[in-house]
Amino acid sequence: MQNMEEMLSLEIKREIADRYFGFRKMIEDDSRQYEQHIRETYRLLEDSVGFDLVRLYILLRQESLIHDFFRLTGLRDELFFDAYLLQAQPLRQRLFHGLRCHGLTRRARFTHLFLDTYSRIVEEMETYRAALKRVTEEGQNIAQEIEVFYRQNDLGTMMGFLRGLDSGSRGEGLLNGGITPLRDSYFEQKMRIETPVAAEKLLPSFPALPPLKSCKSRMRNLADAAYEAQGKPEVRAYVA
Repeated sequence: MQNMEEMLSLEIKREIADRYFGFRKMIEDDSRQYEQHIRETYRLLEDSVGFDLVRLYILLRQESLIHDFFRLTGLRDELFFDAYLLQAQPLRQRLFHGLRCHGLTRRARFTHLFLDTYSRIVEEMETYRAALKRVTEEGQNIAQEIEVFYRQNDLGTMMGFLRGLDSGSRGEGLLNGGITPLRDSYFEQKMRIETPVAAEKLLPSFPALPPLKSCKSRMRNLADAAYEAQGKPEVRAYVA
């Protein structure tokens, strides 16, 4: 009879462990995927918005004009801005190399390059904002999964139940005699799944940028001011 009780106790423990660790692994897999999506979203920001913003800073060149750009677009932070970039000639050559350049005059080519770059930034920022929304919702869903998991799998209750099974079986059960409430608490802490850090704490958020058609004249004025301040440069030298 005792052998039967021990076999039944072992089977119940196995079912509890399979269910508990199965759900736990699913959440851990989701959390790892979430962390990967966080990294991918930041790389999206760097590799698209970041590069084109730096190009725009180089075209504007003067910090006063760059801050005019921030005020015009509503950007709150000096995203990817470094004063060193404005003087780094080799960087300029690499950033603009191969870009499309069109226009019959020097001024037209400079202006078109500036406006085309801004138009790309608007589209890229929307792509990033959509990716940020998705990864934010993903993190929130995982946090909810963890909350439900712990409601349905209270470790303290499980440990007490398993200890009760052991006390009724012969021999040295998995938890027989060796687990105390203090050790239960320690074990529960070690086994706790950490809620992932919210995406909004890891990734910057930005307002939607005004589309080019709504601010084209003001953007042209910025481009004209930058063109004149730089001595009417030939942007073909940037993109060649």
